[in-house]
Amino acid sequence: MIFGPALTFPLSRSPSKIKKKEGTENYIMQQTMIRVKDPKASLDFYCHVLGFKLLMYKELPQWKFNVYFVAPVDASTIPSDADSRWAMCMSTPGCLELTWNYGTETSEGMVYNTGNADNTGTMDGQKVKGGFGHIGITVPNVYRACERFKEMGVEFHKSPNSGGMKGLAFIKDPDGYLVEVLPQGVMVTEAVDCLGVPAEGGEGYKDNSK
Repeated sequence: MIFGPALTFPLSRSPSKIKKKEGTENYIMQQTMIRVKDPKASLDFYCHVLGFKLLMYKELPQWKFNVYFVAPVDASTIPSDADSRWAMCMSTPGCLELTWNYGTETSEGMVYNTGNADNTGTMDGQKVKGGFGHIGITVPNVYRACERFKEMGVEFHKSPNSGGMKGLAFIKDPDGYLVEVLPQGVMVTEAVDCLGVPAEGGEGYKDNSK
């Protein structure tokens, strides 16, 4: 068996060898949607800090919200006409849909619960053990990427050497949602990270849901 007791696949039927069910051959995991307080701040973060591109957006004033689809694609491949942009967006895996409900940008403080030991929006002020954790990106070098993030004023939840898991990081978007930063190859550790945290020592693993 290759998984724990809850997921037991014989080696002959490991997930990578299981064929898609008939009728699902062209299904893709196209999007994750998160609500954002201020679309300008969020688009600046995802497009300028993370390098995503705005594939398309829709303004829906009759329902008082807009949606913005961003993804890590080559800008030169994005069509100029709306119908083609929509078609590209709906066939691009891993898009992020940023949903802005009109008026939230003028609200004081945080607006949306991030799902990670967060008390935003709760009636009693108690933290919620949420189900949502984070989105994730991969980069050629986590330590170099985090140096850039630091220079751009990005807030860190975990620098590469902090916590028990070394060589990966968590940063926060403008709404406090976590973005995991992982390497595109072997997990490596450097002696000191962008926040001056040494690889040796430090706190152990922390469950972000609590």
